[in-house]
Amino acid sequence: MADDSPEMTGPEPSVADLAEAILEEEARRRAEQAERDAETILPDDLLPGVGDEPMTLRQGLRAGGKATVFVMFLLAFMDEMPRAIRVLAPDIQDSLNVSDTVLFGILGFGGVTLVLGAVPMAALADRVKRVAIIPVASAFWGVTAFLSGLIVNPFQLFLTNAGTGFGQAYRIPVSNSLLVDTYPIPARSRIFALEGLGRPVGQLLGPLIIGGIAALVGGDEPWRAAFFAVAAGPVVAAIVSALVLREPPRGRFEKEAVFGDERVQVEELPVSIGTAFARLRKIKTFYYLSSGVGVLGFALIAIPIQFNLLLEDKYAMGPFERGVVESLIWVAALIGLPVAGRLFDRGFRRDPAAMMRLAGMLVMATGVIYAVALPMKILGGLVALMALAQTLISMAFVAAPSVIAAVSPYRIRAQAFALLPVFIFLMGGFFGGLIVGQLSDAYNERTAMLVAAPPAALIGGALIAYGSRFIRFDISRSVEELLEEREEQQRAAADPASVPALQVHNLDFAYGSVQVLFDVSFEVARGEVLALLGTNGAGKSTLLRAVSGLGIPDRGVVRLGGRTITYAEAEDRFRAGLVQLRGGEGVFDELSVADNLRASVLASGLSDAEAAARAERALSLFPALAERTDLAARDLSGGQQQMLALAMALMHEPEVLLIDELSLGLAPVVVQELLGVVESLREAGQTMVIVEQSLNVALAFADRAIFMEKGRIRFEGSAQELAERDDLARAVFLGGEGG
Repeated sequence: MADDSPEMTGPEPSVADLAEAILEEEARRRAEQAERDAETILPDDLLPGVGDEPMTLRQGLRAGGKATVFVMFLLAFMDEMPRAIRVLAPDIQDSLNVSDTVLFGILGFGGVTLVLGAVPMAALADRVKRVAIIPVASAFWGVTAFLSGLIVNPFQLFLTNAGTGFGQAYRIPVSNSLLVDTYPIPARSRIFALEGLGRPVGQLLGPLIIGGIAALVGGDEPWRAAFFAVAAGPVVAAIVSALVLREPPRGRFEKEAVFGDERVQVEELPVSIGTAFARLRKIKTFYYLSSGVGVLGFALIAIPIQFNLLLEDKYAMGPFERGVVESLIWVAALIGLPVAGRLFDRGFRRDPAAMMRLAGMLVMATGVIYAVALPMKILGGLVALMALAQTLISMAFVAAPSVIAAVSPYRIRAQAFALLPVFIFLMGGFFGGLIVGQLSDAYNERTAMLVAAPPAALIGGALIAYGSRFIRFDISRSVEELLEEREEQQRAAADPASVPALQVHNLDFAYGSVQVLFDVSFEVARGEVLALLGTNGAGKSTLLRAVSGLGIPDRGVVRLGGRTITYAEAEDRFRAGLVQLRGGEGVFDELSVADNLRASVLASGLSDAEAAARAERALSLFPALAERTDLAARDLSGGQQQMLALAMALMHEPEVLLIDELSLGLAPVVVQELLGVVESLREAGQTMVIVEQSLNVALAFADRAIFMEKGRIRFEGSAQELAERDDLARAVFLGGEGG
């Protein structure tokens, strides 16, 4: 009997062979990506702040003025007053009769609300004048601090402490963003060191003030008077900030470093919180810095509270004595911060990576000091080493704003700064406080601190130091984005008619560590129909997701009609006119054809008359649907359901229409009808990007075609020219089958 099976030319590959092939392919891909990354790193003279001439603090203040940094110093000082209340933690605990764990949960939740407030505050700061936020927020937390002095139970303290944290939420994202845009890059670390002095001054004077007030008032509940006194500070800060602060241009000094005196203004859709954070997580320098700070948060928040409990339980110190010790711990920071400012400014000019490594090493050194200090029973030695640890942490934090400013896009910089409190207070502070509080209840304060603080500092510092290897690459990416903006603005100014309806430039996209799109660039002119072709897994649908806002690119820019939409939510892109018709089912099965059309514009705010007019225009393109308006969508054929989904998309009168898999799974007669609709839309001037599997189908409707393979564009030109390229055309199934 004849054997019709294919002739075997060799043994089937084993699992080991397949695994080896996969590993080799992954190694090749990683090597190729590393080569591309190396090419992205720009020379020092193109990296803002790197290799610049030295600048003194006085010169930096002359360039940006003294008012802003003075107000930020005042705000940093006032910010520490509520935290200084922790010297009275034992008194509050006795008055309210709560355990260590409950008290830490109440006080720590203020950090959680600070985090929750920092996120919307940062998003607001990236959209409106930042100087308008500060007076309102400062006054708010002043009121909540006053109310804390009136509470009578733990739940009320929980609420007022949460309100104070929310009122303070603006501090890190708004203040840091203002300072970055007000003062030149070569003096930036010293400016942050000067502003940062407000914290040790507040920590130095705050406990003395709070402890002194409690000692002076006396009685059973002296902590109430301390809350009343603290409330006055934010009112002063609100008045002063409203009078003297001025809003600087965003990204001012980075733009000056890249463009010189040239002014580049980019029109863009509002930056959303979700897309901004998704973009920031893809910046490796930022990712490791934030992760390191988050781990360090276990020591930053829980340890000061535990230390005060230790002073009371083991050394019998009252509020005033604890305040004195707390103040002494911060004295050395008054010297260390200015030194750190000079070190980091000089280090950034010479080598940003070395500067960031130094910050990580300072944090790691703190872990060693904690391990030595905490077992000590001698109070003098314990306080001295705790002071040294706090000084090193304070010095390391001077580098953080400069690093964040260097690697994050200026348009989402406030939201980048907002992630610091997210990681410090939520990841480290709140959960760390609860864990350390439980350890303290189960064992003792010294054991709890020893278990938490050294590992947190060592791991956190190591993460920060590791992140330094990516900083030049990430700064280069930021500069690359600025250069692209200038190039596009020059083009638009020279020839406004050349601005495309849709533009994608230098787009990279990854799912986790697996990169899917590589340096994808293309444009679609107004009224043009572009076919997007390629084999399965080429990245076509992923590209549409990135364009429509359903996925956030690692790199690159997306523009709609000249407006940047890279960091806008999918909903905002949709409202701006970018409408995607996805593959698969896109209708409501239980609704009739007419109701599907009405439902598609329910959130658009259209009048009934306008919605009806649009439905009539859409149905005029699909006679098969016009005859079945009362029929439920589930009773339509697959091709008719695809027509209905397309009609629903057209109800929004899109500027650019994206269609994923136009002909997939449809009968040839249905495909021909859809092609007639596409032709009608093209004649009406509708701009479209259509993902298509069949080259034959693409030839029928496309003005131009792009062929993708393994996440890269291999061909761009007329569809007919692609058909003449045998090497590429063979990769596309000509008969309309899936491929």
